[in-house]
Amino acid sequence: MKKMGTLRLTMRLYLAIALLFFLIYVIVTLAGYFLHFGNLTFYAILAVAIVVGQYLLGPKLVEMTMRVRYVEPHEAPKLHAMVEDLAMRAGIPKPKVGISEVNIPNAFAFGRTKSDGRVCVTRGLLQILDEGELRAVLGHELSHINHRDMAVITMISAVPLIFYYIFISTLFSGGRNDNAGLIGIVALIGYALSELIVLFVSRVREYYADQGSIELGNPPHELASALYKLTYSSAVADKREKKEVEGVKAFFVNDISSSSDVISDLQQLDLDRDGTISEVELNELKYHQTKVGTGSQIMEVLSTHPNMVKRVKRLSEMS
Repeated sequence: MKKMGTLRLTMRLYLAIALLFFLIYVIVTLAGYFLHFGNLTFYAILAVAIVVGQYLLGPKLVEMTMRVRYVEPHEAPKLHAMVEDLAMRAGIPKPKVGISEVNIPNAFAFGRTKSDGRVCVTRGLLQILDEGELRAVLGHELSHINHRDMAVITMISAVPLIFYYIFISTLFSGGRNDNAGLIGIVALIGYALSELIVLFVSRVREYYADQGSIELGNPPHELASALYKLTYSSAVADKREKKEVEGVKAFFVNDISSSSDVISDLQQLDLDRDGTISEVELNELKYHQTKVGTGSQIMEVLSTHPNMVKRVKRLSEMS
């Protein structure tokens, strides 16, 4: 059953990525044919430059934005021990371990390759999760490294930028070519569609990492409880601090921007209202239908992360 679930997630990822690059192939070909503004080689070089730039500079930008300080084993022995054990279970090199001096509770993984992986937790996360919940969250982050989906997101997030550049280019070539306006409109549509596809891939990779954490031996209710706590904490976090780190929210465990919108829906998960989701509660959830508001469903399409109620419901099916 787990293998079938993994296969479905993998197929959805590959299909979305294939569609994304098909879109850019069509738009770039049309632009090169009709506009005679630049050529296919120009746009190919542009695409490679953007991807390489993101690939090389991405980790440093994340470190700066999140105020990351890497810690040695003697500074955070429990954290290092958890990461080391989970990395061994996943069959990957132990990532660098860091603490982000940010109060918003969260965790994130980044890096260029499996051997260059970095796992970080915010100061706020260490204050609200118990040991089992923290381990489950770390398992989620190590699964991102194991699946190499950080590199995938880096690569495909350049595609909307290329569409946008083509659109801007047409604004300054209208006098030279009557087809510029048409290509510009098509490029703008391609930009909107590619953004939605990138967000879709981002949501799928979160489901994939959730499953990866369970496969590393973490009980589903521990991850569900951690997600529940993170969402509530994000909802009440300082708005200015959320704004400062919003640019890297795709790396987080949950979407800090939409957390306030799902609070009312989340109340149906915590049956005894104790602020956690126990194993009993998650098992009961497996046999109960959950409700997701229309507004939340619409917001999910524009979010980097799956709707939290749907996400916890899926974890209940693994319990």
